[in-house]
Amino acid sequence: MSDVLSRHHRPFLAVAALTASLVGCGQSTPAGSLSDANAVGAGGATTGTGGTTVATGGNGSGGNGSGGNGAGEGGTSSTGGNGAGEGGASSTGGATTGTGGAAGGASTGTGGRTAGPGGSTVGTGGRTAGTGGSTAGTGGGSGAAGDGGTVRSDGAGDAPLARDGAPDGAAPPGDARPESSGADGDGGIPVPSGYKLVWSDEFDVDGAPNAKNWNYEKGFVRNNELQWYQANNATVQGGLLVIEGRQERVTNPNYQAGSSDWKTSRQYADYTSTSMTTSGLQSWQYGRFEMRGKIPTATGMWPAWWALGVSGEWPSNGEIDMMEYYKGNVLANVACGTSTRWQAKWDSSTKAISSLGANWSSSFHVWRMDWDDQKIDLYLDDSLMNSVPLSSMLNADGTSPFKQKAYMILNLAIGGDNGGDPSATTFPQQYLVDYVRVYQKL
Repeated sequence: MSDVLSRHHRPFLAVAALTASLVGCGQSTPAGSLSDANAVGAGGATTGTGGTTVATGGNGSGGNGSGGNGAGEGGTSSTGGNGAGEGGASSTGGATTGTGGAAGGASTGTGGRTAGPGGSTVGTGGRTAGTGGSTAGTGGGSGAAGDGGTVRSDGAGDAPLARDGAPDGAAPPGDARPESSGADGDGGIPVPSGYKLVWSDEFDVDGAPNAKNWNYEKGFVRNNELQWYQANNATVQGGLLVIEGRQERVTNPNYQAGSSDWKTSRQYADYTSTSMTTSGLQSWQYGRFEMRGKIPTATGMWPAWWALGVSGEWPSNGEIDMMEYYKGNVLANVACGTSTRWQAKWDSSTKAISSLGANWSSSFHVWRMDWDDQKIDLYLDDSLMNSVPLSSMLNADGTSPFKQKAYMILNLAIGGDNGGDPSATTFPQQYLVDYVRVYQKL
């Protein structure tokens, strides 16, 4: 999901050369943003589904930049290793700890999203990889529009931004959990036949999300979005990850009177939300990726679940939008690079939720990606939305961005280039996630 324009949204940059500003879901970390804050407390009470109250609380940590230089969301780019945390020992229950990490070199944090074909599909962009295996920095930037699309610009001098980008235990009332074939994995998690579970976050421990799995973007990040990203809008309660969009005023510490840059020209943000990423902590190459969630579909909401390659500049690092929603449509998108820097080539599929049934928005749904060295298949509730041969999505140099590890992002954007006007929407709005799982073939 970037400041540019893409499916999602937001450019997250992959790990490459660090720039002063980067972003995620196609994003770069905006220059001057906060980067080393790590205190994330969830406070207050959030409203759960079915009228039940989800009490939040507990102190969480928002990921420390390694060496004190971790680029925070909307902040300066971080320096250090390239996407550390890759290749750690796998385990279940979201307890996998990435080990090691490429040494040396600053990670590139440019990204950017571009609008999909016809100007209707918003792509997502790249995110910056964290340093030393800890924090993923993200930033802002501008990107170019895809074929027939509109360009989201992040202002002169900014690196391009791209795409922006439900728990185990008892299922939510009136909502049965889908069954999977095959044997159960550790913790009773169903495993599809022919696969093994290599990582999951079941969101079963109340409090802040697991710091071994998630980093956070901070501030204004991409796509002229209205929200200020902060970690404490994400809490775990009652077996669900709750990402809450709130209507509340937050002072922009990077404000500069007379600035022409949207990230620094706004003295305040009138909304807050969370964008969380596994960059620098967890990443995978190939497999079945699955997320069960309930997304907010009110006007102005822009939720997403997406992935970016760990190496390369967006969009040449490859972006996969496994779930994106805005303006009444769910999207399934794949993007690669072109001969024009920060301009993506998109393969996008869109489905109006009005065609999915009257109660679609009030129910949980399962999004899935099946990814191997030949193609990417994207599903919604076991219905294939988009099938993309890797051979059809090559960068300008002929390489495939989808033959490397990728990390994932969960975020709820508000307004901006594609989200729509939220002024008539009642807040808070909640993006609920039951679980996120990664399986790989035996």
